[in-house]
Amino acid sequence: MYVLDEASPTMKFMLLMIPDGYRQAEPGTLPDCDRVAAMMEYNRQMEEAGVLLSLEGLHPPSMGARVTFASGEPVVMEGSRLDATESLGGFWLIEVDSKNEAIDWARRCPATSGETIEVRQVQEMVAFPEEIRELVDPEAG
Repeated sequence: MYVLDEASPTMKFMLLMIPDGYRQAEPGTLPDCDRVAAMMEYNRQMEEAGVLLSLEGLHPPSMGARVTFASGEPVVMEGSRLDATESLGGFWLIEVDSKNEAIDWARRCPATSGETIEVRQVQEMVAFPEEIRELVDPEAG
């Protein structure tokens, strides 16, 4: 396994919002105005700090589908039949200097009781060995 070079100048992280109870939300469920206003202020702060690359909120799982490959073949479950214990409600993609800085941004989120933010570093191609980069882009080698 290749280990990421810690000397990289910046790193990208996804902050994954996992709202409590969102997996049971009815189709079309939207956050209330106060929640949207609080999140918009949080988003503005990240944008002004120059760390925000992208963000999106997601509709509830009841409007989606899940494709599993337990036996190696795809099996589709429509949203109302999902048996997940947690569901993603949205994400922020940020670029910061360290994992600790990404965690600091997650801690500033105006999340409510029971919500979780998972902080995950993005695997960037520059972190992979040359032979893998050449598989993806033979011209870059």
